[in-house]
Amino acid sequence: MVEITDSLACLFTGEIEERDGEHVVTVPSSEIEHGTLEPGESYRVALIAREASESPASSAGGAAEPTSGRSPSGNGASPTTSQSSTDAAPSGPPVSEGDVREVTIETLGDKGDGIAKIERGYVVIVPDSEPGDQPTVEITSVRENVSFADVIDE
Repeated sequence: MVEITDSLACLFTGEIEERDGEHVVTVPSSEIEHGTLEPGESYRVALIAREASESPASSAGGAAEPTSGRSPSGNGASPTTSQSSTDAAPSGPPVSEGDVREVTIETLGDKGDGIAKIERGYVVIVPDSEPGDQPTVEITSVRENVSFADVIDE
């Protein structure tokens, strides 16, 4: 299990492309649109290797369209062009409002809420839960990169 820091701004699957001798991390436009990342700012980037069972098509983006701004680089020092990605993998959140799921709380967020991950590393925030809890939850609010849920059965 990967430990998630409380300062995690976003989590997405992307690809690294080589352009004109630089390497560019493709950032989904939704991260900019939702205000998770801001063009012109520097960020730390953590890279997690794709599991052997995943195919390249399931975790790498496809065609990309340029947008304004910068993509986070390894050390936050060099600016590159931000990209939006059209994934071959299913796009959008893997849940909808009203869905009922069994989750495992992996860690606590900075406000004390439980954090669980489901398909494709998608984050579900569950108030009033502790690491190790395995509650049944109902999804109450869905965003592109995170959802919120209430415990309906412990």
